[in-house]
Amino acid sequence: MTASVLYDAPGPRARRRTLLGSVVAGVLVAGLLALVGNRLADKGQFEADKWAPLTDPADDNFTLVWNLLGDALVNTLIAAVLAMAFSLVIGTGLAVLRIVAGRSWRWLVVGFIELFRGIPVVILIFFAARVLPGFGIDLSNLWFLVIGLTAYNSVIIAEIVRAGVNSLPKGQREAAESLGLRRGQVLGLVLLPQAFRAMLPALISQLVVVLKDTSLGFIISYEETVRTAGIIIQNLDNPIQVYFTIAVIFIAVNYAVSRLAIWVERRLSRGSKTAATLSATDPAAAGAGGGG
Repeated sequence: MTASVLYDAPGPRARRRTLLGSVVAGVLVAGLLALVGNRLADKGQFEADKWAPLTDPADDNFTLVWNLLGDALVNTLIAAVLAMAFSLVIGTGLAVLRIVAGRSWRWLVVGFIELFRGIPVVILIFFAARVLPGFGIDLSNLWFLVIGLTAYNSVIIAEIVRAGVNSLPKGQREAAESLGLRRGQVLGLVLLPQAFRAMLPALISQLVVVLKDTSLGFIISYEETVRTAGIIIQNLDNPIQVYFTIAVIFIAVNYAVSRLAIWVERRLSRGSKTAATLSATDPAAAGAGGGG
């Protein structure tokens, strides 16, 4: 029997209450779904002509609609990948700066991070699109969206990485310094790799947030998925069907990202276990491998 460190194992009465609560909640949710379904049916939202442009290849609008959605999804993924890459690089740089900063200028790094953490991402995107052209920086809407997303998410990732470094035992830093490594080498070769591994679930969660926040590109007329959905709705008058389809697409993409994160995490865990096994069975071989 395994014991949880977070809560006591429930007894028979607690299990019965949990089961009863689950049944009641299930009935309430089923009733709510039935009520919503009936209202939608009364409004004619399940009629075939509403869904045909999305589900029936014989419909005149089917090809056009999916071409638009396909182009919009590509635009969304391009913005998301660029924002993720820049956020990871800049966020890691900010985390390193905050860790190594001296007292005389640490306030500058901390102030920068706290400032951008406190501003809503939608305002950062809007400011990037309206303020930067005033300084002669004329870019496409894609880059204004990427700049806004990067400005917000890089400081969040900086805090995640910093928390990962601070969570490591002090012995890690002391052992590396005792080998003669300089401060930058200790951070880059010993602490940051372990921090990324420890904080990988949180980092992946933030990257999924970046992907979802690309939908805010509609405020600067970037042709991403949500804006394109609005254009389709204006012509076909089927908002529930289109937004339901967009939601399914986002769920599928985010689920794929989550599965990728699980795969990467398992690969990293398998690698660390293999290294630990080698170190335990053949310290000389493990030491030779680590030096390469």
